[in-house]
Amino acid sequence: MEQTLPRFILQNETEITKPLEIGFEKTCDCTPNKLNCMTGKEWIKSQLGVWQFTYEKRDIRDKTVHPATFPISLSRRVIELFTHKGELVLDPFVGSGTTLIAAQDLNRNAVGFDLQEKYLQICTDRLNSNAGLFSESWQMAIQDDARNISSWLPPESLSLIWTSPPYANLLNRKRKNKSRRNRDNGQLGKVEQYSQDERDLGTMQLDDYTLAMGDIFEKLLPLLQPKAHCVINVPDMWWENTRITIHVSLIEELRKRGYELRNIIIWDRTNIVNQIGIFGWPSNYITMGVTFEYLLDFWRPPVNDVKENK
Repeated sequence: MEQTLPRFILQNETEITKPLEIGFEKTCDCTPNKLNCMTGKEWIKSQLGVWQFTYEKRDIRDKTVHPATFPISLSRRVIELFTHKGELVLDPFVGSGTTLIAAQDLNRNAVGFDLQEKYLQICTDRLNSNAGLFSESWQMAIQDDARNISSWLPPESLSLIWTSPPYANLLNRKRKNKSRRNRDNGQLGKVEQYSQDERDLGTMQLDDYTLAMGDIFEKLLPLLQPKAHCVINVPDMWWENTRITIHVSLIEELRKRGYELRNIIIWDRTNIVNQIGIFGWPSNYITMGVTFEYLLDFWRPPVNDVKENK
């Protein structure tokens, strides 16, 4: 299928027609009652409430390239579970483009947004190097604030929102490496933050971050088809010996904004974490946030459910 859309749109490019004319209807032969194109055997694996993944050669692991990435295999699992071939996926905080790479692999259309041109250039380069000759789908990266996404896409065009957003101000502080006092891993004293742009959610305290996420996702809700899913990957964090429950804050806020929580999946990261330090020993028990994260699975409730709840 010949594409007229570019791979990469900068925020000052005014000649782009909105909303985007990008495909969002399924191209597979699945019956209307099917959630995805999976076989029963593949479905069973996804029903487990704890998921593990490994990295591959195409994954970005270097924190100097991007401070917070996730495996392509994780993105593939989420996209396969909640979409059909040809449908449209949105990542509001696309970063280095892992969501778009996975969508490209799976023949799903996808759009990703980010504030930082440097990350979107990495994303675009990855897409171009990964592109097949006979793809029937299109993936593109757009430099714009996630607060503006509703102007880019038509209502009820999305079959999935999937993202790993900034985790409030988790990264916006100097690394102390308390568990690694006797070894230098190159992180001591560094601030591994995306940017210091005032619009960047990674600069915000939890309360401001939660409200900003609520505002963004409230605008995204009309873009989702009824019963389409929205999956958000977040951890919790420790700050001055207090557990900051980012996942709880987001669940409560998105429920206020019209989303329904369907599932909480644990991403078990123990198989990809090296050299875990002894935090809190011997008197203060602390679960290691780097060893697991949450996949919060929401959906847009069916129209009848929304009317009944009003």
